[in-house]
Amino acid sequence: MTTYSAPRILVFAGSAREQSYNKRLARLAAERVEQAGGLATFIDLRDYPLPLYDGDLENHEGLPANARSLQALLAEHQGLLLASPEYNGFITPLMKNTLDWMSRSDGKQSGLALFADRVAAVVSTSPGAFGGMRSLALLRQLLGNLGVTVLPNPLAIPRAAQAFSEAGELEDESQRDRLDALCRRLVTILAKLHAAEPSNGR
Repeated sequence: MTTYSAPRILVFAGSAREQSYNKRLARLAAERVEQAGGLATFIDLRDYPLPLYDGDLENHEGLPANARSLQALLAEHQGLLLASPEYNGFITPLMKNTLDWMSRSDGKQSGLALFADRVAAVVSTSPGAFGGMRSLALLRQLLGNLGVTVLPNPLAIPRAAQAFSEAGELEDESQRDRLDALCRRLVTILAKLHAAEPSNGR
């Protein structure tokens, strides 16, 4: 009988704002991952500040310490679940800059190797009527360029200001169901891909 180890999934939002709607969504997704049998690690990018990517800075000083910390986190996880705000129809500079630094070599190993064979799900919410869907198309493209397999049917939640209850839960049942389904699918696929691997637990 095949055994499935609980997959580890790194979760973060492309916003440093304390009251970010996408942070709320990322936290909810982390909870859903746990309920589906995965091991979720939610991080706040506010805790990992990075300079704007600069090749000269990299050449002179190497990778910033926070970039190395993020790479170490990625190495410990088989999956990603990213919540993407939308700035003028694009992903945020924070999301792009974070992934750019994470993809760089630490002098021993290419950062791209850390992304290879990872599986990701992407979600978004915004105050507008499209829910950040335009940013998700670009995030999917960027992750694909890094070697990540991105699940289809991403979740975009419109009218973010009305989408969450005071407790931080999604108000709409159909949106809750779609988030549940996406997180279950990510956990199930990763568990099957890494079947019989020993679980590291907590």
